[in-house]
Amino acid sequence: MADVCAVIPVFDHGSTAGRVVDRARCCGLDVILVDDGSGPECAQALDEIAKSGSGVHLLRHSTNRGKGAAVQTGLRHAAALGHSHALQIDADGQHDLQDIPRFLDAVRAQPDALICGQPLFDADAPRSRLYGRRLTNFWVSVNTWSSDLPDAMCGFRVYPLDTTLPLLAGGGVGRRMDFDIEI
Repeated sequence: MADVCAVIPVFDHGSTAGRVVDRARCCGLDVILVDDGSGPECAQALDEIAKSGSGVHLLRHSTNRGKGAAVQTGLRHAAALGHSHALQIDADGQHDLQDIPRFLDAVRAQPDALICGQPLFDADAPRSRLYGRRLTNFWVSVNTWSSDLPDAMCGFRVYPLDTTLPLLAGGGVGRRMDFDIEI
């Protein structure tokens, strides 16, 4: 049976991180917050969130190392705590947190799979974001010879830790925004 926790990398999103943590906790998930060198205001907000109850772990990078580095720190800590899977959720509140149960169902159905979300953009989405994602996804499909992954940049996904952590041990996976694409 899968033991899933949430890993939430945070860089100066103290005003939205609490809502993300609350939703993950309501779904029964332990939460690992990784403060990636945020400023004092965010750090204080994260301290308050961590004090709010059990099941919330707060880790800190003293300086900003990048989203990928924060996720990697969280994944390693999740494994050290005995979790088999980690649901990555961005702290800025951009993900539809009502989908967390769908991810948990997908983990039960395919426990060995990396399960990736796919964003749905509305008419207000900036054109630059849409074109940038299309270009990135095109190059991912060229480099992998596959179009199986509709959006390689989505940071709402579940990692099976027993197959993900060995990839991180080699050190060849990106430590910034390239992490989501490379992993």
